[in-house]
Amino acid sequence: MDFSTLKTLKPSEFEEAADGYHAMSQMAQAAKDHIENTVAAGMRKSLRGEAAQASQTQLQALAENLHYVQTECGVVGTALNGFAFDMTAAKRKLDTALADAVADGCKVNADGSVAYPAGRKAGEEKTAEGGTVTGQAGGTSTSDAVERQAVSIHPNPNYGKAVEYANRIADALKEATEADTKWAPKLRALKADDDLTVSARDWADVTSDTSGVRAAADAYLDTIEPPPKNDWPQDNANWWKSLSEEQRAAYLSMHPASIGALDGLPSDVRDDANRLVLAEQRAAKQVEYDAWLKKEPEHYRPFVDRETGLEVPGARVPTDEWKEWSEKKQQLENGFKGMDAIQRRFDSYTSESNRPYLLGFDGNDMGRAIVSIGNPDTADNVVTYVPGTFAKLESIDGDINRAQLLQAQAEATDGSRGTASIVWLGYDAPQGIMTEATETKWADKAEVPLGHFVQGIEEANHHDVNQTLLGHSYGSLVTGQTMSTHLDLPVDNAIMVGSPGVGVDHAKDLNIPPDRVFAATAKNDLINLAPPPAGPLAPLNPKAYMRLFDDHSIVHGTDPVSDDFGGTVFDVPDGKFPGSGGEMMPAHSQYWDKKPLNSLAKIVTGGQP
Repeated sequence: MDFSTLKTLKPSEFEEAADGYHAMSQMAQAAKDHIENTVAAGMRKSLRGEAAQASQTQLQALAENLHYVQTECGVVGTALNGFAFDMTAAKRKLDTALADAVADGCKVNADGSVAYPAGRKAGEEKTAEGGTVTGQAGGTSTSDAVERQAVSIHPNPNYGKAVEYANRIADALKEATEADTKWAPKLRALKADDDLTVSARDWADVTSDTSGVRAAADAYLDTIEPPPKNDWPQDNANWWKSLSEEQRAAYLSMHPASIGALDGLPSDVRDDANRLVLAEQRAAKQVEYDAWLKKEPEHYRPFVDRETGLEVPGARVPTDEWKEWSEKKQQLENGFKGMDAIQRRFDSYTSESNRPYLLGFDGNDMGRAIVSIGNPDTADNVVTYVPGTFAKLESIDGDINRAQLLQAQAEATDGSRGTASIVWLGYDAPQGIMTEATETKWADKAEVPLGHFVQGIEEANHHDVNQTLLGHSYGSLVTGQTMSTHLDLPVDNAIMVGSPGVGVDHAKDLNIPPDRVFAATAKNDLINLAPPPAGPLAPLNPKAYMRLFDDHSIVHGTDPVSDDFGGTVFDVPDGKFPGSGGEMMPAHSQYWDKKPLNSLAKIVTGGQP
């Protein structure tokens, strides 16, 4: 970056270019939404056959292209604003130095050097000639001291002024050069392949591009107020409303995971952010998987008889290396299941009423996801279903299906009001019945995030919404503890099915009217054999199995289907016997069958089962 370039540079032109890219991002998003929500959904609702399916495949590819364009244009726009911000700071320093130099009688030459006029120090008889100086940027303490000494002994008093202005010019040029050097490779990297296929590698590049721009644009991004540290939904909502469109676009493009996790923000904003996170993390898994496939070791080796030590002719067995490779391969494939199940919902819905919204997503470890069937911001009824033991991202397809069944049944029960049905896997669920599920630590960690989520639904929904919390299995403990520790949680109804206890002794402890607390457990559900809260020593306690005769207590408190609990118990079918169809606890999963589903829908819509 030289003097003449910086002098004539107009950072506003880069800001205008950024505006253009952000406008392109918004247009791509609008086109994507129209294809998904109107064209593709409408076709799925009315058309069948091979041609229709082929059209769906093409529409999905087009929507993904537009999603990619939306995302990359957002990143480019933020990068250009970041570059303009850095250059504006340098340009402002240069312009100020130039103005000050001219006002002080100096002249700045075309190369940035400063010419000073003749002058005479006080007490001197002779006028010293003028001259020209070239500035030095970022001097050391030693060079600064030498420079001060040179100024003090120089016969021309204008020399010191010129040195100051020349140094300020040099500092501005240095700052601009550093910004140009920093941004040039970042901006050059923001380009796509010249094809119409958005591959996993393309999405992986988005992740890399975003990371690079985020690091380079730190000064620009620091001008945007970050989300509230308290993570309270109302404060989150107010923060989002306080941002300009440019600031929202920048924060969303650089921090999609953070935006997607903020309770209180509009559902379409969270959905947009989380779908980007989903696309990027799914791509990362695919890239890792493809790389792992290339590492496949030798599959078989000759079989050696242990007794004779001789190879058995024609006999071969898998190598240990291949077994380890195959096990890792299966783990990677399992990591796709939940992500692909969520994506299938976006590729299969047929109307706005059952349109999915991804309100939370994290593909790391066991994974977390919050999926709503229907828009909770506009719904009259919102039910949040909390799954229990064994729930994880890998198997979320079944939980989403339950939410979808309940949404459809609720709207069939009361067609005058819309219902959004949410599966909330916003916590790490226990993965063992006799071990982890007997502890409350999983529910303890879920209390705050579930409470904030419910508060966020109330904040984003701008009319009187009827909210229901539905806990299944260990999820009923999560629900119960959350309600009991939040005195003013905006929950109107609570439903506990197949519950091992909800962490309280009485329905009134859930801070809503007891007659709006509902519970059901199937006769053949093995949860009925869960012991009272006596821990692992229960079999040694003569009173441990008292509930076989007096069923008021269970592992996590008073049984919600007992009279002592004080809620409303509703009937459900007995369910299949343990072991039926090869399942250990089939009745534990039958609460979404036709009859209990009707009861759930009546409760969710404000009625009685």
